[in-house]
Amino acid sequence: MTFNFIEENIGSINADFEIILIQDKKIEKYTQSQELFKLSSYKGEGICIDMQNKILYSELKSLEYEDIRLAFANAYKALKKLEIQSVKTKSVIGKCVVNSFNAMIQGFTFGAYEFNKYKKEKAPSKLENIFIAKDEINNKTYNLEEACIGINYGQIFSNACDFAKNIVNEIPQIYTPAKMAEDALKLSQNNSNISCKIYESDFLEQEKMQAFLAVNRASIHPPKLIHLSYKPQNPKMKVVFVGKGLTYDSGGLSLKPADYMLTMKSDKSGGAAAMAIIKGASELNLDIEVHSIIGATENMIGGNAYKPDDVLISREGVSIEVRNTDAEGRLVLADCLSLAQDLKPDLLIDLATLTGACVVGLGEYTSAIMGNNEDLQNEFYKISKKSGDLATILHFNPHLKELIKSNIADVSNTSSSRYGGAITAGLFLNSFIREEYKDKWLHLDIAGPAYLEKAWGYHCFGATGAGVRMCLSYLLYLSRKQK
Repeated sequence: MTFNFIEENIGSINADFEIILIQDKKIEKYTQSQELFKLSSYKGEGICIDMQNKILYSELKSLEYEDIRLAFANAYKALKKLEIQSVKTKSVIGKCVVNSFNAMIQGFTFGAYEFNKYKKEKAPSKLENIFIAKDEINNKTYNLEEACIGINYGQIFSNACDFAKNIVNEIPQIYTPAKMAEDALKLSQNNSNISCKIYESDFLEQEKMQAFLAVNRASIHPPKLIHLSYKPQNPKMKVVFVGKGLTYDSGGLSLKPADYMLTMKSDKSGGAAAMAIIKGASELNLDIEVHSIIGATENMIGGNAYKPDDVLISREGVSIEVRNTDAEGRLVLADCLSLAQDLKPDLLIDLATLTGACVVGLGEYTSAIMGNNEDLQNEFYKISKKSGDLATILHFNPHLKELIKSNIADVSNTSSSRYGGAITAGLFLNSFIREEYKDKWLHLDIAGPAYLEKAWGYHCFGATGAGVRMCLSYLLYLSRKQK
């Protein structure tokens, strides 16, 4: 898809169709389509297509960025079925010019995305050229340079999300740990600013990453530890992301029920996000050093599978009682977080589809932000609100820490209570964070929004790229904050 910003009024642009956004249901001023509105009982809500005049009307509920995204996503979804190649639209300006254009581009791109690789009959859209006119629907003047920055950001954010979605949507017989490592290497080969190192089982043994190795034990596919790096000249700070890369999770010997096992190809969403974030950071040319550590493995069953009642010694030297082999992601993250701290980050963020409890508590569309530093949590949450990724803060409760105590080890990998499971999982990870990094660490549980079994908002069925936009937005914020 190509976005063309035209420094002229919309009337001077030739395109196959025009998108008109309807604010406050004010349809009366569009005289050319009044007969159609009357016939179709259109009141300014949703979508209405005037084929005679080649106009699509899309409701714009407000000038909030999320509503801008939704208006353009709905428009593209309706138009991509038509035999057209180009559309034109006016600019929409909310509180910030850059964020408004960023949201506009995201709307088009999210509306265009679909994963149809395995369908026999594909119907690719011919709609490729988007023309954005200088004149704006809400009569706000703006800086043209800011508009171009916003369009650039929108393309980078959207492409990063699509990159993550393609990884998460890929099927488990194809997407093994080796395939994830291959994609990481390709990412570095296609971007000279990114370097990649892949570590094998012998390295994990050498580093005493026994928790990670235990999870992999019953899989025929060897584990991969992926380390991506983006190092600009004179970086202002160093940020390390850690992603859960479970390419498939059967639950291990604590086997999942059949309906719970379905969609477990999405358990690599945290790892995919960590890869997409570093892709976006490099394309944004941020003056922040960024690393992504991904633990890629399967959690399978077999005669040599790790078992409930096992005790594992993590890289940090913390012993773990295994009470449920389906609480495996936190074991992989424990060792990966340990390695990540050796990089001496100024900020450490992990992303994981960690708990079903988070989905129960927050619903399918919201991620959880956890950590020890409330100021850091609040700052991240404030930035996330503008990004399009829905998130909220879950505070650690010291009483819940009692629930992951073990009688035979330093910590248990599951809670002794069914309640508060998202927070107790976060507290488990906190057991592997060194004192000097306690206030520099955030845990993002993206279990709810990472994968959707039905379309929602501007998201289609499947992966959403959860976590990518809010982390890229926060990196942009940190880059400006350091200046």
